[in-house]
Amino acid sequence: MKKRNALITGAGSGVGRACAEALARDGFNVILTGRRQEPLDQVCAGLEGEGHLAVAADVGREADVIALFDRIEQGFGRLDLLFNNAGRNGPAVEIDALSVDDWNDIVTTNLTGSFLCARAAFGLMKRQVPQGGRIINNGSISAHVPRPLSAPYTATKHAITGLTRALSLDGRKHEIACGQIDIGNAASEMTERMESGVLQPDGTLAPEPRMNVADVARTLSYMAGLSPSANAMFVTVMATKMPYAGRG
Repeated sequence: MKKRNALITGAGSGVGRACAEALARDGFNVILTGRRQEPLDQVCAGLEGEGHLAVAADVGREADVIALFDRIEQGFGRLDLLFNNAGRNGPAVEIDALSVDDWNDIVTTNLTGSFLCARAAFGLMKRQVPQGGRIINNGSISAHVPRPLSAPYTATKHAITGLTRALSLDGRKHEIACGQIDIGNAASEMTERMESGVLQPDGTLAPEPRMNVADVARTLSYMAGLSPSANAMFVTVMATKMPYAGRG
């Protein structure tokens, strides 16, 4: 069989990097994208195997996503897996102190970026031969329960769940499966502050345990490795002792 091709957004560090490394070990050709070329090149150079590609792109910009998928189709001919991983958080403020610019920036990256990449992947997976593929969205624990002062991030992650459900339904007739991985407290730059203490629902600051990003990568590898006739639609992987149920 020909090698499968996977696109990972937000691939320059943290969860994206670990997942790129895992998929390369699994035999995928990996296409890495993110806003900055240098970290993508560094990750790409360290991947097992050959045939990988690093392309800088802002997933929130339609023109960037179109150009990215043009390169994928021209260079690889098909796409078998999209991992919609790129995302960002916002300032920890109450909603009446949140600027519209901050709201729009978070929505553009987390939700519009996932939509643009899913739209392009869906179209390519429909017309490629053989037809089909798999889209996996990074939903986050915040797709279920919020942290204090996280309205825009939480809203986008709840919306990702709706996107996952809709794509899973609409993709059936095109052999496109869609699933979601909800990640809690993976050890990355985004969660470094958890070691010194983060705001809890009762107003206190408390450190929170984190898990190794390799555990996230193993989970994604499992989801990506399922046969086309099976789909892990929602999977949660989280630090065992982190606050989750009730966020307390």
